[in-house]
Amino acid sequence: MFKRTLVLLQKSTKGPWANMLKDPSKKYTRFKGVDLPDRQWPNKVIEKAPRWLSTDLRDGNQSLPDPMSVEQKKEYFQKLVEIGFKEIEVAFPSASQTDFDFTRYAVENAPDDVRIQALVQSREHLIRRTVESLKGAKKATIHTYLATSDMFREIVFGMSQKEAIEKAVWATKLVKSLTKDDPAMQETDWSYEFSPECFSDTPVEFALEICEAVKAAWEPTAENPIIFNLPATVEVSGPHIYADQVEYFSRNISEREKVAISLHCHNDRGCGVAATELGLLAGADRVEGCLFGNGERTGNVDLITVALNMYTDGVSPELDLSDIESIIDVVEKGNKIPIHPRAPYGGSLVVSAFSGSHQDAIKKGFALQAKKDDPRWRIPYLPLDPQDIGRNYEAVIRVNSQSGKGGAAWVVQRTLGLDLPRAMQVDFSRVVQNTADGLGRELKSEEIIALLQSNYNIDNCSSSVMTIKDYNFEKKSDSVTDVVAVLLVDGKEVSVSGTGNGPISSFVDAVSKEFGDFEVQAYSEHSVGKGSSTKAATYVQLSNGKTTAWGIGMHESITRASVNSLVSAINTILKDEVTKAEPEKVKA
Repeated sequence: MFKRTLVLLQKSTKGPWANMLKDPSKKYTRFKGVDLPDRQWPNKVIEKAPRWLSTDLRDGNQSLPDPMSVEQKKEYFQKLVEIGFKEIEVAFPSASQTDFDFTRYAVENAPDDVRIQALVQSREHLIRRTVESLKGAKKATIHTYLATSDMFREIVFGMSQKEAIEKAVWATKLVKSLTKDDPAMQETDWSYEFSPECFSDTPVEFALEICEAVKAAWEPTAENPIIFNLPATVEVSGPHIYADQVEYFSRNISEREKVAISLHCHNDRGCGVAATELGLLAGADRVEGCLFGNGERTGNVDLITVALNMYTDGVSPELDLSDIESIIDVVEKGNKIPIHPRAPYGGSLVVSAFSGSHQDAIKKGFALQAKKDDPRWRIPYLPLDPQDIGRNYEAVIRVNSQSGKGGAAWVVQRTLGLDLPRAMQVDFSRVVQNTADGLGRELKSEEIIALLQSNYNIDNCSSSVMTIKDYNFEKKSDSVTDVVAVLLVDGKEVSVSGTGNGPISSFVDAVSKEFGDFEVQAYSEHSVGKGSSTKAATYVQLSNGKTTAWGIGMHESITRASVNSLVSAINTILKDEVTKAEPEKVKA
């Protein structure tokens, strides 16, 4: 019966009743925020890192279809410590023996400057169990919460505002009596966090009222402030509305110096990062979230994105994300959920450009950066230097059939140090595009280099028609140079000689006597490497009237590099003519 009903439901979703409403206002209403005409947050900027709290091991883990194993949680915990988190919410220790045991592991293995936080419902036996799990910690935070939004308070808990305040105060006093007021628990630096759950959907006046009552019960100090977490448990409005709520709370809570305002933004509307950043502008001191945004429904705020947004604004996030790949490995292993390839900063494709225009802009940016003595990062399409988070430049430009001349040229430059002339880039890009199009996929760097070597006969490869065995240039005057060279043509030695106004023209003259007239169309050169390993790279475009080809040469000697590029181009022309002659032989 159940299976039949399920099938009917699957079919019925195609019916007309499943369509979106033409007038959604009949079903949904816009959330009305706080009246704050003199808001200050739009004119502020983030100037320092907030206090960070990772809740990957608690909130993030609770959202997983397949929760982390104890060993995965331990590895994750150590990575969070390595990154630099000083506050970590590790578990819901009253929920299970596994969570309790892991909280004990965190307490016993946390560095002295790392604060261990545990979440607990406002029930006496659960609170006592949670305090027990944190016993002996150097620094610990008990985190209680209570639903304060009208919808949750009325629908889920059937609780009045007065009853909610009484419950929150009772829980706070119990935690206080078991922790900082207990003489036997003084080895621990105790802190307290209270969340008016669904703050984003709570009348802000009531959020203030319940937090004032909780603060009075806890009796915080400026040295050890109470943490009021203002969660967007469900994101019900735009981030600007949330910022107004946070600013209103920050401006109106009493004894502000004794309060740390924390943000815990979910991502139901896709605005978790924006809401967090605007919330910091609005006066918040602390941010809770998960690496790469794991969490219930659409996730918690992505701490990596918030931190690196800050970093690219020139503000240190005080988190070490230098080895992003190792962080990704731990997160993917623990969550068993892959990081999306387009996830900001961490995605495998976010620094990769396939489009020709993008590749050209990036290549020009790097070229200009190399010439300037200016540490500021100014590369088109790349707001962050990939090397800052442990990625190399090989992933920046990737080549497929959509790529332009700059893509393949970038790979060649980064791999071999060869800065191909623009006209040669155009010539080579046709080869690369045709190959990628034929294969129907992206080309790897080594495949691009192989295409370059085979198409331009670099350094007289073994398939060449002609190679050079020896040569001697003699400068007769400032404008006259003679050359005598020994070539190997199809394995046979051939001696040639010629005259010109320099090594290039004299060698072209000598070879022209053997293979027909050649004319240099373009020539350029540059150095590759530094110090004793410096080489010369030369590029020549030759034509014999019927075929035009490019050649590349590299050598410690600029003269030999020039000869090599000439031989490279000549071989391309000769092989092209042999190829064209083959059909005639078959026809004959």
